[in-house]
Amino acid sequence: MIRNILCGIALFLGCNVIHAQEGAYSSYSPYSIFGVGDISRQGTAYNKSMGGVGIASRNNRMINYLNPAAVTARDTLSFMLDFGVSGEGKMYQQGDVKSANNLFNIYDFMFTVPVYRSSAFIAGITPYSSLGYDFSHDITDTDLIAGAGNINYRSYGNGGLYQIFLGAGATFWNKFSVGAQFLYYFGNMDKSTIMDFESSSYRDIYSGYTLNLHAIGGKLGVQYEQSLSNGLYLTAGATYRTSSRLRGYITDYKYATISSMSDTLHHSIDTLAHGGAARIAGEYGVGISLRKGDKWRVEFDYLRSDWRKSNMESTTGFSNIGASDFSTTYSQSFRAGFEVVPNRNDIRYYMRRCSYRAGAYYDRDYYKLNGHTVNSYGVTLGITLPVFRWYNGVSIGVDIGQRGSKADNMIRERYAMFVIGFNIHDIWFQKPKYE
Repeated sequence: MIRNILCGIALFLGCNVIHAQEGAYSSYSPYSIFGVGDISRQGTAYNKSMGGVGIASRNNRMINYLNPAAVTARDTLSFMLDFGVSGEGKMYQQGDVKSANNLFNIYDFMFTVPVYRSSAFIAGITPYSSLGYDFSHDITDTDLIAGAGNINYRSYGNGGLYQIFLGAGATFWNKFSVGAQFLYYFGNMDKSTIMDFESSSYRDIYSGYTLNLHAIGGKLGVQYEQSLSNGLYLTAGATYRTSSRLRGYITDYKYATISSMSDTLHHSIDTLAHGGAARIAGEYGVGISLRKGDKWRVEFDYLRSDWRKSNMESTTGFSNIGASDFSTTYSQSFRAGFEVVPNRNDIRYYMRRCSYRAGAYYDRDYYKLNGHTVNSYGVTLGITLPVFRWYNGVSIGVDIGQRGSKADNMIRERYAMFVIGFNIHDIWFQKPKYE
């Protein structure tokens, strides 16, 4: 079994390494050109179909890694595994210019096992941020065109950061749960520009940055569950993720080429190990949920992260791309979701045993462009289809939303994301008994 788990993790890593080598996009958005790219909305298909909530969720049928303390909400003899894939379609508009893009990706792989009594262990890997864009325009300056001919300017990039997490949690007095996760971030990002001259008398100019990054961090979480009357349970939760200094190196290059000849104009490698380097900002979150047995639950979460001391505006490769004025700010997110199960034990109607979910969210990104914040909002829907026995199932979710707007010459993104999660559950740790 351990070999199977390790093979699954290796497969996840291998697929994404192949994508990176081939230049495929793990995400696509013109906004991802800044900072560390688009920060992924964390969670499994279970969380994503409820607006992204999870800080106060305690569900023994689903893995919830958003709060390290939630790993203890489980059957004590069970092994649980979650594997998910996603497909996303986006439409962009800036003024009268429109475009579209479609992607398909693996987004998580994780498992959890019991340790001792009311404690448990969890491990997994999931994307943290993604970088993907490709756009171009023709130079319209008549003086330049008159002297050098037609000029095309193209900017493109791909890559991203992944996070591996190892964590454990424990419950005390059947009410209070605590947990912690060790986080390791790693990944590569390439940001390139090309100035292409139509005239053969001029050399094309290639420039850009290659970022090889890694960082270490941690996450703490607590949950308190209180039994109320009429089978109701109230749960409050809180999380804190530490700030993490990015390490590695950044290659800054520029060269000119014509025919088969190439001249290096600039090439330097800057390490990020010294003080003052760019950082991943810390984050705190709070949540509250109310549930009635295994019939329904509702939750509201709030998260906030301050990026103003991340040093990204002053670090090469993170901000000096494109013509927009990039500056970091604080990000925040409001999330709400609910789940209902008509009859978990219905033996006649299959659809009554399914879990139905819905949610909504409003996010503010961690940067400003030309002094304007970038906001996104959306609604989510989802269902879990029970499979075979125990808690095995297939979770399906959809996220429909919008990011940015057409005001102030910004780009409006409208998107629809479909997620499918495979929830695997089995009893591994039951000792055989003989009479």
